[in-house]
Amino acid sequence: MKTVSQEIQDLSVKSLESTFNKLSNAYKSMTDKDSNTTLVKKRQDAVKIGLESLKGAWNGEDFSYDKEIILTSKEVLQSIIPSVEQQIAKAKEGSSQKTLNTHRLTALKLAIESLDDRLI
Repeated sequence: MKTVSQEIQDLSVKSLESTFNKLSNAYKSMTDKDSNTTLVKKRQDAVKIGLESLKGAWNGEDFSYDKEIILTSKEVLQSIIPSVEQQIAKAKEGSSQKTLNTHRLTALKLAIESLDDRLI
């Protein structure tokens, strides 16, 4: 995995934690409404695994998932990227939304790279 600054590491971890929390809230809300939660649950699990992979790579924290789960998580994270890129394109320059989504995009790409490294 490529070396990134401590600042990028911190921003990426915060971004993925925020994304995970948003997905957790969406999952709870959708469950309460008896909505289909399949996609939200898949994304929530993938973000959690991506976050754990980054923390493992950067902080030496435990990471013990089998190859199939890692591959699935990587694919789900990759599927999120186009919508984040669209949100960045729509956001006004200098807006907090653009900054937030730029950090999210960086975090997703680093998490994918980290998961990729675990498949080798």
